[in-house]
Amino acid sequence: MLYYLFRFLENFGIPGAHVWGYISFRALLAMVLALIISAWFGEKFIKYLRSKQISEVQRDSKIDPFGTSKIGIPSMGGVIIIVAILVPALLLGRMRNIYLILMIITTIWLGILGGLDDYIKIFRHNKEGLPGKFKIIGQVGIGLIVGLILWSSPDAKINENITLEKTSNKEIVVRHSSEATKSLKTTIPFVKGHNLDYAQLMSFCGKYKTAAGWILFVIMTIFVVTAVSNSANLNDGMDGMCAGNSAIIGVALGIFAYVSSHIEFASYLNIMYIPGSQELVVFLCAFVGALIGFLWYNAYPAQIFMGDTGSLTIGGIIGVGAIIIHKELMLPILCGVFLVESLSVILQVWYAKSGTRKGIKRRIFKRTPLHDTFRTSSDLLDPEIKYVFTKPKSVVHESKITIRFWIVSIILAVLTIITLKIR
Repeated sequence: MLYYLFRFLENFGIPGAHVWGYISFRALLAMVLALIISAWFGEKFIKYLRSKQISEVQRDSKIDPFGTSKIGIPSMGGVIIIVAILVPALLLGRMRNIYLILMIITTIWLGILGGLDDYIKIFRHNKEGLPGKFKIIGQVGIGLIVGLILWSSPDAKINENITLEKTSNKEIVVRHSSEATKSLKTTIPFVKGHNLDYAQLMSFCGKYKTAAGWILFVIMTIFVVTAVSNSANLNDGMDGMCAGNSAIIGVALGIFAYVSSHIEFASYLNIMYIPGSQELVVFLCAFVGALIGFLWYNAYPAQIFMGDTGSLTIGGIIGVGAIIIHKELMLPILCGVFLVESLSVILQVWYAKSGTRKGIKRRIFKRTPLHDTFRTSSDLLDPEIKYVFTKPKSVVHESKITIRFWIVSIILAVLTIITLKIR
């Protein structure tokens, strides 16, 4: 909204109005504004939740190895994150941009889905929350919407054939195609050319391979959104864990969005140029700012939990953001912490069930998701259950586990970024 106002004022020569045309200015302003809103609104929201005694029991001091009581701490802190993202995005973004619209829809959709889950847990005192099938339907629904819009929208285009050529000691941008076009290519790491074409994967469909490729793309979008949102939900088990990891991932995605929207950077890195993706930078900066502001209250010891309202929304934003800039196949590296957390749960359940069929009580890890195994003492394990991994023997403090997971996320984010130059 403010973008259009100041662009209009620029026509009258208003000093400083022109800076609103710079993506760097709007992106950094969005981050700062989101951080301020998250910190200011967070304090008000926490006081309100406490006054209404809106909280969800996490674990008490008898279970926590360091005696930290988490009874009575407010939940649904994801509302703080959502508000802090949407306000800067609406104020500073170009609302005609299809990518920004998709991100806002995703935020609201998954915020409502997670909010329903938290509402059932808190107000109806049902620890199971929203039934799993309804969660999946909601996640599949937004994935389907995003995939179909990117398929059908004339504004969702890329230019794959852009290079820099030197003439007379000057570098000039050369476009081998006259305009951006619809494309089914996506970026993959460690491969020369960096691109994978969904249509080529469906080449066995003959003349229908392009249509089949778009169907595969929509299916991939649904899978990515569902997988990442559920993985973020699993990662939200310690104070500051999910918010910190997601902020790091958001920074990496913001860098990808920026270089993809800059014709010269895209050419230098030999990646596809995506016109309009600069508005995604504004949104992702607001996303990172909101998470950093939320950490002010969510860091150990937490004053509020984000709940499914926050974790599902965060995962959805990461998934849809990666799909928009054609980097979804790089998520296994970038979201490696989320991936390992999910795999630990899947493997634990599979191993336990296969053992039950054989009449054996067994587990791979002491507890899952994986971060929980580090705060479980080996001395307290059930002697009737056989464990594959029982280390570490002693309990690691929650704040140390969280910071170490952040460090791993930083390493993975840096590795993901440098893969653009490793072929």
